[in-house]
Amino acid sequence: MTHGPLMLDLEGTTLSAEERERLLHPAVGGVILFSRNYESPEQVKALTEDIHALRSPSLLVAVDQEGGRVQRFRDGFTELPCACRLGSLYEQHPQQALDAARHLGWLMATELRAVGVDFSFAPVLDLQTDISRVIGDRAFSADPVTVGKLAFQWARGAREGGMASVGKHYPGHGCVEADSHVDLPVDERHFDDIWDHDLRPFRHMVNNGIEALMPAHVIYPLVDDKPAGYSRFWIQEVLRRRMEFQGVVFSDDLSMAAANVGGSYAERAALALEAGCDMILVCNNPDGANQVLSSLVDYCEPVSQARMARMHGRGHPDMRQVHEDPRWSQAMHYLNLLEAEESLDLELE
Repeated sequence: MTHGPLMLDLEGTTLSAEERERLLHPAVGGVILFSRNYESPEQVKALTEDIHALRSPSLLVAVDQEGGRVQRFRDGFTELPCACRLGSLYEQHPQQALDAARHLGWLMATELRAVGVDFSFAPVLDLQTDISRVIGDRAFSADPVTVGKLAFQWARGAREGGMASVGKHYPGHGCVEADSHVDLPVDERHFDDIWDHDLRPFRHMVNNGIEALMPAHVIYPLVDDKPAGYSRFWIQEVLRRRMEFQGVVFSDDLSMAAANVGGSYAERAALALEAGCDMILVCNNPDGANQVLSSLVDYCEPVSQARMARMHGRGHPDMRQVHEDPRWSQAMHYLNLLEAEESLDLELE
């Protein structure tokens, strides 16, 4: 059984009989975990083992573990800083910030690998602006060169920890005010402005081998009338042809409000896959997920399956081994450094 193109979510902390049956559907290729699926490292490790044991090759297991306000697993895991703290450090001490990004990427990856998670949807490659609240402190910096440098080190550390990276939200979500979870953002800029600015971190990461990207549910009407995740122009013409990206393209969640322009769930799935997504996400809507499953019974894309096979995590440390690794102490050093910098900034304010 190969990897199907659909990534689903789960209701609780263990697999129900209905979920086990759904995950055996040939259209399923992965599972994304949320905070509701987490109680402890031991519990979530048992859950990932159950998921992986269902099929061969095993389903991919993912989570959003960026740090800051987007970190699904907390108790029993190191609390990671928001990306903007690394950007602030970079302004004063560039090399320290780059070293910190690499060690924190490693820490994030090894802790997740210890409980069986294959990859995290990180790092954020969007630019930090005063416009987007949903991105905000999740971005490393307003400067695209700084974002590229810090993201490269973060992904380098994650790779050293046994994990592929997923950059988001291509071609850039930072310059629109609307939150695509609840509304449809529209970015009125010309292509050249986006290419020369927001796309620079994505271009840098593609040139340096990032394994996967996630398009934004944002419409850029002066470029295309479809959101980037439904756009053949953004995915196939720009990303695949001009940027020569060879990795996985994950859709953002097709249950988000901005994805509604695609029609029914089956129609949204078809649009995303036809545009060039390799794997699509449908979360928090079991009925929608079932519609997509029914529509993809005979779907097969060997190139996408080959790409997705590279997303499996490598190495199986346990938490004790992670904490005994010399790099863990180095990562704690950088965490303390970032906390000290944050406290100093608050005092100055």
